[in-house]
Amino acid sequence: MAEILIRGAARVVTMNPARDEIASADVLIRDGVIAGVGQGLHTTGKVIEATGCVVTPGLVNTHHHLYQTLTRAVPGGQDALLFGWLKTLYPIWARFGPDEMRVSALIGLAELALSGCSLTSDHLYLFPNGARLDDTIEAAREIGLRFHPTRGAMSIGTSAGGLPPDALVEAEPAILSDMERVVAAFHDPAEGAMVRVGLAPCSPFSVSRDLMRETAVLARDKGVMLHTHLAENDEDIAYSLEKFGCRPGQYAEDLGWTGADVWHAHCVKLDGAEIDLFARSRTGIAHCPCSNCRLGSGIAPVRTMRDRGVKVGLGVDGSASNDAGNLIAEARHAMLLQRVANGADAMSAREALEIATLGGARVLGRSDVGSLVPGMRADIAIWDVSGIEAAGAWDPVAALLLCGPTRVRDLLVEGRQVVRDGQVATIDLPQVIRDQTRLAARLMG
Repeated sequence: MAEILIRGAARVVTMNPARDEIASADVLIRDGVIAGVGQGLHTTGKVIEATGCVVTPGLVNTHHHLYQTLTRAVPGGQDALLFGWLKTLYPIWARFGPDEMRVSALIGLAELALSGCSLTSDHLYLFPNGARLDDTIEAAREIGLRFHPTRGAMSIGTSAGGLPPDALVEAEPAILSDMERVVAAFHDPAEGAMVRVGLAPCSPFSVSRDLMRETAVLARDKGVMLHTHLAENDEDIAYSLEKFGCRPGQYAEDLGWTGADVWHAHCVKLDGAEIDLFARSRTGIAHCPCSNCRLGSGIAPVRTMRDRGVKVGLGVDGSASNDAGNLIAEARHAMLLQRVANGADAMSAREALEIATLGGARVLGRSDVGSLVPGMRADIAIWDVSGIEAAGAWDPVAALLLCGPTRVRDLLVEGRQVVRDGQVATIDLPQVIRDQTRLAARLMG
């Protein structure tokens, strides 16, 4: 049996039911699974010294558009609201192909890994010039992150009253056919799965009601989860009222898009009745605070959602609307925004860290990650709090959210070291950055 011992951590944050934090503690890993957490553990295998470090579960990212790392800080979209931002970027994305999808995914995944993320979803809803979901899955396998890609789609272009250009939409029978293909090819329902697939029509303003209904039926037949954007900003609400005669929550419920197997991105503008609906139905929410700030969408009512029992995880969202992909920074922003909206005691650092770990795992339907207890998969982030960012901090766990660091020292996924001493250990990242720079320059040309 392959063993790894993380030894002598200043604090191990377990996220167990009692939320225990153990000082001067070790974590024993055996064959990719946590075998023990406590003091004085031993191994004949590999040892990772964790003196001066806080050890947490790997962070969980519940919403991303990895392809967007090729279009950060694009002129014309830097100061636009959601719909104007999309109209600026759609023509650029239409020029992507398989290389752009794979390389941008590698960059986005590496950035997430360096921020302590061990499990990420991805919402890919456009497939120009032969691009496929397979391109991003290949990237995740290369880098070694646990991955929950979703086969998105857009089917209503501008000529039919939708927002995306006609060149980026697909015929709905072809969408459903490819959804079946990717589930059959890649979805692994087993405990400890490295890849699970979800189905994810892009948004109410880019697909038909029929596609939403049929996708929900297909997902439940195949036993996979459902994901889309919902209630992101005031424009989104106005569109729903004008086109569907109802608010987004009712739209979702009417089409079968509530339940424990569904999670919606953003939900900035949900009202009280919609929040109660999501709580009753166990529908999850991916909260994307930095993107919501960047696009001026507003502050999601996360305090109310949590208080009423809604499952909430964090999402960095696309790197064209964030424009970063740092999940620990996202947790800090989530905490700060709730304090801006509701007062300094509205969200603690520890609650924000819980949302970033266990909260995200629950949203993605994972009972095998999100905490450091025996039997859970060994997805573990090791944070060095002996550096300048946390110098003088009295509480090393709160320091992760209140002062830093914002870059992980080591990251293990399924017991495999993806980040070592602050560097990605699984790919030649400098070469991938060169590839990314070349592809971005070509798109600008």
